[in-house]
Amino acid sequence: MNFSNTDLGIFVVYLVAMMGIGIWISVRNKSKNTKDYFLADKSLPWWVIGGSLIASNISAEQMIGMSGSGFVIGMAIATYELMAAATLLVVAKFLLPLFLKHNISTMPQFLEQRYDGRVRTGLAIFWLMLFVFVNITSLLFLGSLAINSILGVPIFWSVIGLAIYASTFSIFGGLRAVVWTDVIQVVVLLFGGILATITILNALSDGGGFIEGLKMLYEKAPEKFDMIFSKDATFTNIETGEKESAYALLPGIGVLVGGMWIANLYYWGFNQYIIQRALAAKNIREAQKGLLFASFLKVFMPFVVVLPGIAAYVMGAELEKADQAFPWVVNNYVDTGLKGIVVAALVAAIGSSLSSIVNSTSTIYTLDIHKRIFNKEASEMSLVKTGRIVAAVSLIIGIIMTPALQSFDQVFQFIQEYTGFISPAILAVFILGLFWKRTTTEAALAAIFVAIPLSLGMKSMFAEMPFLDRMGYIFLILSGLMIVISLFGKTDKGLDNERSLFKTSAAFNFGSLIVVALLAAIYALFW
Repeated sequence: MNFSNTDLGIFVVYLVAMMGIGIWISVRNKSKNTKDYFLADKSLPWWVIGGSLIASNISAEQMIGMSGSGFVIGMAIATYELMAAATLLVVAKFLLPLFLKHNISTMPQFLEQRYDGRVRTGLAIFWLMLFVFVNITSLLFLGSLAINSILGVPIFWSVIGLAIYASTFSIFGGLRAVVWTDVIQVVVLLFGGILATITILNALSDGGGFIEGLKMLYEKAPEKFDMIFSKDATFTNIETGEKESAYALLPGIGVLVGGMWIANLYYWGFNQYIIQRALAAKNIREAQKGLLFASFLKVFMPFVVVLPGIAAYVMGAELEKADQAFPWVVNNYVDTGLKGIVVAALVAAIGSSLSSIVNSTSTIYTLDIHKRIFNKEASEMSLVKTGRIVAAVSLIIGIIMTPALQSFDQVFQFIQEYTGFISPAILAVFILGLFWKRTTTEAALAAIFVAIPLSLGMKSMFAEMPFLDRMGYIFLILSGLMIVISLFGKTDKGLDNERSLFKTSAAFNFGSLIVVALLAAIYALFW
């Protein structure tokens, strides 16, 4: 591995600078209450919200995981990015106004306002398990794998280093430190990712530049640019050498009208560590502009997170795991002096996402579990202290659980599938609760408790069914169950949603049309 002293110097300076900034923000703004620690005192402008959303979302899951999926199945994996752009517009117009109207701090808190404390506690526990055992663990694993591949640092010490790095933002400074360091890290992330893409495509075109490299990429591997798979589409599993169904991962037109919407609406609309940035906005207009800004960035993210993997395939990379594609590109084609920037971008992506999830884990536990169940009389300073302890504990558990992921070939797909065990239930509970007055607490509880057994049962009985389709069917089943139960019950907590609440500015509407037009053009071109 050719990592020069110049690269190492750039990398170390970046790490030290970011940790220093995180600590400085923490010391300068000593959080004395939960509103400041968990919601940055509700003072965030649109550009911070949008940048932080992308920095929190684009992590090792994308730069490593999606490049790996790009290597084996191609540009179709970019549907997660492209459909996210459309989903952000829906969230900004129809969901944010309701959340901000009710002045909530966490998603479970809203559930108590709409249903009762049992629903709040049940889903709070689900989210804590998901964040700690799936999200934090997978981020640490993918990040350590990349650092090991590029720098040669043993995976164990890479995991420890990443945990310490993320802790400087998430434990002491709270959301304020997380989002303001995200602003810096998203710039480094985008610059480093674009740099890696341009470098590999320039090498592919033998110095002909990015555009020529892109043309050659399409000419040499047109099958990697199929966005909608047919039922007989396959890919080769790198570890086993066997053909597997690509349709099972991305089921044709279902990525546009099926289960992909379940995954995206849950993630962007009701996932605490994402929506928490919008909840901390100055006002609804700033929040909506922030999500529109993030939507624009999402349209272009496939060029950063997927193309390097496809280029590695065309260049004949010999990999043991698909998730080694991005590190292979960096090792073999990024020049001395620039490699340090690209690796810094990777760490920026991992660190920002990790710190965001850790902060949201501590937010949910402290406000939805600890304060309500274990210490109802806790002071504001005591709750902030509890949040810091929980943040540290969640990182420690993630470190312990990391080795369990070593058997997975495409960790990005692992994250999507196992998140899908609970996301249909969460989406059904929220959507019906928000937009159907008759939805009852008993119906919500039934969906929550049935979700995981139903998901496991369907996975067992219909093993060949694509997991995105399975998520769609489970959502419909749970929604039907909730409707039937609600028809036989009563509730007095239905929401009165005035139509004026969903009115958006002319600038937001115009920007949304541009995003939709870009998405339509991409799918029309690579259908």
